[in-house]
Amino acid sequence: MKKLLAFLLVAAMLVCMVACTPGDGEGTTTAGTTTGTGETTTEAPEKVIDPLADYVSLDDKVWGQDYTSLYEKYGADITIDAVKEDDDGMAYITVDGKDYTLGLDFLSMAMVYNVDVPADHDVYKTADDVYAGWWKYYITRWNYLLPEIPLYSNEYYDLYNTKITGVKDNPTNPYWGPASALIDWDSTDGQLIMGSATDLSGKFRYPSFGASSPGASDNDIGNMISGLETVAPNKEGSYVWNNTVVKSHKETVNEDGTKTFEIEIHNDLKFSDGSPVTAKNYLITALVFSTPVATQAASRDHQSAKTIVGYNEFAAYDGTNADTEGVSKTLSGLRLLSDYKFSVTIAADYIPYYYDITYASFGPSYQTLWLGETADVKDDGNGAYLTDDFYAKAENADDGYVLAAHIYASSTNTDTTYPYSGPYVVKSYDVSEKQAVLELNTYFKGNYEGTKPSIDKIIYKKTVDKTQMADLKSGNLDLIAGITGGDATDEALATVESSNGKYDTVNYSRAGYGKLGFRADFGPVQFRAVRAAIAYCLDRPTFAKDFNGGYGGVVDGPYYSGGWMYKAAMAQGMTLDAYTTSLDAAIELLEDDGWVYNADGSAYDAAKGGVRYKKIPADIIKDDDITFQSKDGAYKTVKVGNDYYMPLVLNWYGTAENEFTDLLVTAFQNGDNIKAAGFVVQETIGDFAPMLEELYQQPVYDGQPSEFPLYECFNFATGFNSAIYDYSWYMTIDPGMYDDYSQYYIKDVADIFWLK
Repeated sequence: MKKLLAFLLVAAMLVCMVACTPGDGEGTTTAGTTTGTGETTTEAPEKVIDPLADYVSLDDKVWGQDYTSLYEKYGADITIDAVKEDDDGMAYITVDGKDYTLGLDFLSMAMVYNVDVPADHDVYKTADDVYAGWWKYYITRWNYLLPEIPLYSNEYYDLYNTKITGVKDNPTNPYWGPASALIDWDSTDGQLIMGSATDLSGKFRYPSFGASSPGASDNDIGNMISGLETVAPNKEGSYVWNNTVVKSHKETVNEDGTKTFEIEIHNDLKFSDGSPVTAKNYLITALVFSTPVATQAASRDHQSAKTIVGYNEFAAYDGTNADTEGVSKTLSGLRLLSDYKFSVTIAADYIPYYYDITYASFGPSYQTLWLGETADVKDDGNGAYLTDDFYAKAENADDGYVLAAHIYASSTNTDTTYPYSGPYVVKSYDVSEKQAVLELNTYFKGNYEGTKPSIDKIIYKKTVDKTQMADLKSGNLDLIAGITGGDATDEALATVESSNGKYDTVNYSRAGYGKLGFRADFGPVQFRAVRAAIAYCLDRPTFAKDFNGGYGGVVDGPYYSGGWMYKAAMAQGMTLDAYTTSLDAAIELLEDDGWVYNADGSAYDAAKGGVRYKKIPADIIKDDDITFQSKDGAYKTVKVGNDYYMPLVLNWYGTAENEFTDLLVTAFQNGDNIKAAGFVVQETIGDFAPMLEELYQQPVYDGQPSEFPLYECFNFATGFNSAIYDYSWYMTIDPGMYDDYSQYYIKDVADIFWLK
């Protein structure tokens, strides 16, 4: 059976204990209210409908013993023609006479793994039709649960100094940003100064190190200094074999259902110091970042070889337990066949896969970057492995593995201590100015088209929306990428118009959107009704117009309206809720969800206003909800009698110096509907990296998030920068993987299958 590909949080979110079938949660309950003495005094409104249906902690439950996922239980056997829709458009299946609603995990998994075409079907005639069908169900479920709120989609304008040539002939697009496109450009003075409003953190070697998603600027630098991958993204966002690197390749579906990719690379590839790139270099990242050594270094288990045969046994090896059952020093599915040939065998659990070419995508790592001076990669015929030096422990046992410290240090290396494989090398990085200077890698053989860069120097710097146009005109910037918003776009176009050809733009519809995102596993926003009520309180079309000035619109789910799957799903009849502004709808949702109390347990009076509270019994409340409070401490979860009462407070972390945050202050924090509905919004405005640390609740960038989970709301953006749409790694309910890769920190109650 296919296993889950999601990575989820150790501190599990609260979920439904009852069987999740179409129509679940329609029963009503009547709750009493209490005074400060704990005595029941009044009755809450009769509208309350199972206000705690999705509040059951998994903290004391054991994955695989008490519960598993519905997909793990039944998913491998379900084809799309077995799926039905209920009256609300939710997908469900019937197994042994019982109906099961399909949740985000099930649907995201099925979308890419259950792509077999049913025989003689009127709708699902090709794998693309099947994919689009699952995609439709996934987007519909997402739209109902609303794990984040899209606030605008927009047009992007890249404004550039025309001393940069080749831009019109080789333009940017949603899948091919400036960091990729500049390889086809030239500059009359040999350099390009490009800016980004997102801070650089210095994590260029592995931008996702220790995080579930990298910062956009770090990712740009990572793209420019990394290359020679076996399978590469092309200008249309798809993945193709990189013939500049790959001499030959062979794909074999084995009798046991596994699939093997055998890859031979050219023998003339070099790192930036002129040293040879061999097959061994392509195995390093998959091996290293599937070990407890790297887990200690990153404070996260990246599980890079998750899909490879033998992963579980290899990941369990700690340098001392090779003789233990279920443990192996070798990764049997990854083979070093010769100096320039290797192979990878993908476990049958992950075959077939709609995007299976990506399984063969490997990039080279310089050996000492992650392995230090003495460790090595070897293969004695049973699979690749790391030599014993890699697993050596520090003299002080509390320090763990020696190489963990080395790996951590390498993750923030920003000089030429270790060579690079991409078109550029980092020549210098100024931490205080958030500026990186890159220079040509003269040994770079070329990208997937064989193209080599021509611009000698790239200066990548932090920009601020309010001053970036002045920087361009003064010569401190040559390129402003991703200009959006009505005022900014108008200013950019006016600058071009009056420049006598000194400046020009390319533009395209953005594949993505700006959003109000949530950390949806604690506090009020863990409840679907609260997230939907926020959406009803906002006027999203007006917000979008205010922001983008008519250069764009708004979407109702995580999609790019120009994508083929969106068009196919609409043709299959997809309908989505636009959450049209309605204070009445917001209040009704909140009341039905139990937000009908004051802090002392008495009944909430909407006429008097103030902050709503929700009652949670002491025997089920989570620790993170007991400590939940507003940023200023004025509103806290309080205990009254045997129950706790949680305030309807939204602690919002907004990013500094941008129009998006400014608009949210007006439309969200100070919005009339938000206040009238019984919310209080308190904000912190700060830099991007600390915001991510609060979202991850991890010191990813050497900062320190709040002592207790505090911020639930964040404004940033989602981009679909690849034609590959696969969320199967990000929606699981498996607690062993949640913290590393969870996209929204949400667990869909429909995905739980109780074993006991």
